[in-house]
Amino acid sequence: MVRLQNPTRVLIVDDEDIIQYGLKTIFQTEAMVKVVGEARNGQEAIAQVKALQPDVVLMDISMPDIDGITVTRDICQMLPQTKVLILTTYDEEQYITDAIQHGAIGYLLKKTPPEDFKDIIRAAHKGYMQLSPSLGQKLCQQLKSPSHQKPPINLQDVTPREQEVINLIAEGASNREIATILHITEKTVKNHVSNILSRIGLRDRTQLAIWVNTLAISTIHPLSA
Repeated sequence: MVRLQNPTRVLIVDDEDIIQYGLKTIFQTEAMVKVVGEARNGQEAIAQVKALQPDVVLMDISMPDIDGITVTRDICQMLPQTKVLILTTYDEEQYITDAIQHGAIGYLLKKTPPEDFKDIIRAAHKGYMQLSPSLGQKLCQQLKSPSHQKPPINLQDVTPREQEVINLIAEGASNREIATILHITEKTVKNHVSNILSRIGLRDRTQLAIWVNTLAISTIHPLSA
């Protein structure tokens, strides 16, 4: 695994002063995490990301002008190398899936223990999806519920190549990035994704990424960043 030599550069986006202050206080004692800027609304966030190009953005959802999920989409399209972590009080499934579908590398609740943030930020910087434990359990239960008509994942049904694709999706890689890493065409990646979803019984990439990252399936090992 590659060791990151420089501190992970973080931009905090939240309209509450107490949250801004609390996060900056947490990171003051962490040599390998550095807060490089802060923003209190969506427009400020986009401007700061353009100017600072942080490694990780901690993004609130509810803001005065543009909602955090829309800002996340804009940032991920503008600077794909910047990882966006949602940090919010909302735990509804729709918010979570929307955030991940729009490019977020993770979804955290504001009750996350302060001592966990350093590892979460560093893991997100490396490309590993991050979910608050309670959200992972909740989403897994929903995926197992009778309302999901397709059967649960059966890893024996996927090929070794498809397992590689699953690993990379779980790390947040786009189809283009997967194609580059595996030395195949983007069209081939799309075919693999379609086949995987059909074969193992999930609706979309978001469900697949959430499932892999929260079930700790021993037969799939995340690739080193």
